[in-house]
Amino acid sequence: MKPYFQNERVTLYHGDCFDIMPTFAPGAFAAAITDPPYGHNNNNNNDLIARRELALGERKRADGAPSTRPIANDGAEATDNFERFCKEAARLRCCCCCCCCGGGGPDPQFARWSLILDRYFTFAQQVVWDKGPIGMGWHYRRSYETILVGYRKGLSKAPWYSTSRTIENIIRPGDYGIKKIIPRKNDHPTPKPVELFAHFIRLHTPDGATILDPFAGAGTTGVAAMRTGRKAVLIELEEKWCEMAAKRMEKEQA
Repeated sequence: MKPYFQNERVTLYHGDCFDIMPTFAPGAFAAAITDPPYGHNNNNNNDLIARRELALGERKRADGAPSTRPIANDGAEATDNFERFCKEAARLRCCCCCCCCGGGGPDPQFARWSLILDRYFTFAQQVVWDKGPIGMGWHYRRSYETILVGYRKGLSKAPWYSTSRTIENIIRPGDYGIKKIIPRKNDHPTPKPVELFAHFIRLHTPDGATILDPFAGAGTTGVAAMRTGRKAVLIELEEKWCEMAAKRMEKEQA
């Protein structure tokens, strides 16, 4: 399959990851590091993100009607897709799997996904990313997300490349240069900081390793790989995000 974009470090494919991942050989990737759709119907014109953007006047088309930019496969199918991803990542013998997983309710998705991850990898840790005060919502405002970490079954422990003895399972505001992102109307609806993905890349992969991200969005994992001396293969279903990711890679390379 011809890449949508490619440079010395990053290869980006436009398409369905479940069509493309089976074409890769086992052992091609040191880790899968990704932020898949959570099944929360983010930005579907009725969630908290959409209502916030409407209040700020950011969700308007040229004709004045509300705009929409929902995430593909972000409904009930997301959990099934997460399991399909875990199964394929295990087939590829990724040594480590780090997945952003949301946090809080109303659906206990993070609990189900922890059990799913443990079917295909050995569950290692749930890391809490404290994004800082104050998140969206009314009761128990959403101020954190979780990252699930698993490692290949048969390994005695998760691959670990940090010499620090101060790495905690909570990432606090400002740790490792990670800062909260509030997306604007021209951004991907749920962007993650480059430094967040770079943190896990450095912890779990050696220099020069290749990372897989099958839910690439606007290409954060690719930028993180470039900045940490790794390579990345990205897959994204929606072309508008492929276009944004390609521009980011070009800018990063320059």
